[in-house]
Amino acid sequence: MSTYANPWRPLFELPALLLWTGIAAVSWATAELWDLHAASFRWLGVGSLVMALTWLPGTVRGISRRDWLRGRPQQFIDPQVFAARVPSWPGLLWMGRGFDWEARHAQEALDLIRLGPERFVPRDPGRLGATWIHGLGGADAEITVPLAHTEGHVLIVGTTGCGKTRLFDLLVTQAVLRGDAVVILDPKGDRGLRAAAERACALAGTPQRFVSFHPAFPAESVRLDPLRHFQRATELASRVAALIPSETGNDPFKAFGQMALSHAVHGLLAVEERPTLVTLRRYLEGGADSLVERVLQRYFDTHLPHWQEHAGPYINKARDANRRARGLLAFYRERVRGEHPSTVIDGLGGLLEHEAVHFGKMVASLMPVIVMLTSGHLEGLLSPDETDPNDPRRAASIGEIIARREVLYVGLDSLSDPIVGSAIGSMLTADLAAVAGSIYNHEAHPRPTDIFIDEAAETVSDPLIQLLNKGRGAGLRLTIATQTFADFAARMGSEEKARQVLGNLNGLIAMRVIDAKTQEYIAESLPAVRLCTVVKSQGSTTASDRPLLYTGNAGERLDEAEAPLFPAALLGELPNFEYLARWPGGRVSKGRLPILGEPLPPPAER
Repeated sequence: MSTYANPWRPLFELPALLLWTGIAAVSWATAELWDLHAASFRWLGVGSLVMALTWLPGTVRGISRRDWLRGRPQQFIDPQVFAARVPSWPGLLWMGRGFDWEARHAQEALDLIRLGPERFVPRDPGRLGATWIHGLGGADAEITVPLAHTEGHVLIVGTTGCGKTRLFDLLVTQAVLRGDAVVILDPKGDRGLRAAAERACALAGTPQRFVSFHPAFPAESVRLDPLRHFQRATELASRVAALIPSETGNDPFKAFGQMALSHAVHGLLAVEERPTLVTLRRYLEGGADSLVERVLQRYFDTHLPHWQEHAGPYINKARDANRRARGLLAFYRERVRGEHPSTVIDGLGGLLEHEAVHFGKMVASLMPVIVMLTSGHLEGLLSPDETDPNDPRRAASIGEIIARREVLYVGLDSLSDPIVGSAIGSMLTADLAAVAGSIYNHEAHPRPTDIFIDEAAETVSDPLIQLLNKGRGAGLRLTIATQTFADFAARMGSEEKARQVLGNLNGLIAMRVIDAKTQEYIAESLPAVRLCTVVKSQGSTTASDRPLLYTGNAGERLDEAEAPLFPAALLGELPNFEYLARWPGGRVSKGRLPILGEPLPPPAER
């Protein structure tokens, strides 16, 4: 049985200290009144003082422990000062100040909950959360974590307004100051997070590293092509088709749309034209006849010199692009395919000859997605024309940004248009996965790239799961944030699929969490400990034939039972900017985050 002492018992040391101190004071003060016994009184005073000193350490400990429960004011750090300190943490991630949460803290929390924290810390209606939780650790120390522990990716969980943006501020600033490439996906388009990334680049002395993409501010945005990177042409078709809403995995409309996209992509690559959302829309919406004609002409130039002399009978009477394409297709089938077959042309031929009305019905679920991503300002933002001299905005790619160690902030503007925001986020995540695959295949020692995704449930997809599974080999470190476990379950369609996503995240940072299931998920991921409980009993008995005779008993025993290292319900009482973190290897930390910047003046002075 382990040793047990309740630190929240009545502070018996204080009365003893006061009593012995009083005796010492009275003895010294009255010693001169007793000429015969003055020395004895002084010795009594000395002895009493010694006894008082023996009670002093316990009294100080008890008072200080109770004082820590009241909490401490929010800390602020000047960004310049913080930037100067980052080089002193080589290979480490700084996570504020706090302590490692151990079994003794769980025991003290349990004992305090039984007694009622209000006995020591009266509730303050103007203060959010239970300050006594962090007070269990006493004096804070700096919390640092080896960067190697973040290579297994990190999940941040916290409800609205608990301080996730300020945590991202600290993490992003450190990543930028380390010289890492940084990509931030922010569905809300938080101005504070964007400003934090831009400020971090300025602190690093490289403001030109900051790159921003935001559909609501097209004039200030860089142009990004989400179809720029791929290993195989079919990836692009899958990337776009994944945006088609479908309730089942074998939706024939989705399958047909993906097939049509695949044929169009192969055709564009055959004529050495880069596929973009705009070109795909053009050939799916307006017909593939011009593309088929160009592909056939390029193919004939390669495999059949002077083909024009032989193809005349097939195209001489053609009066439009469609008839010309059909004539060249017939020429290919009759005169060329026997010796030089092409699966690309065969696929495009099927696309060309498909009955137009039926084709329109089959791609009816695909076209709205493509139209949304190619309308208005999005046409130039997501399908950049690098040869357009009238567009001064930079045309970049995620691969180029990572190679140049830049900092990309992507605001998806999901509040204004959640469907388009989610689609852009999913496509950029897929493009990022393709970049990671290229880095993994061609770079033996890739440099680290930090990916931060806020409200990750809005952009979660199979490419994101692939990044979590295999991104480490490409030097990618993902930090994703969400509010509840249910967000992933709703997005993925099942709790099992959501656990597949969360199972790839080795680190966990939990801020204030209100959802009960999320609290349980976090508590279950922590190691279990044995906690003590004092069980008191008392009773009395009387004999039926002698009612005046009775016996009584009283006793107490110490029981041990298994319990979570951190009570799940306490996750809902964490104050703003406080967190509980579980790191790879079993370490659990309880920390407080400072705010980078100066405190705001009182409302009356603003």
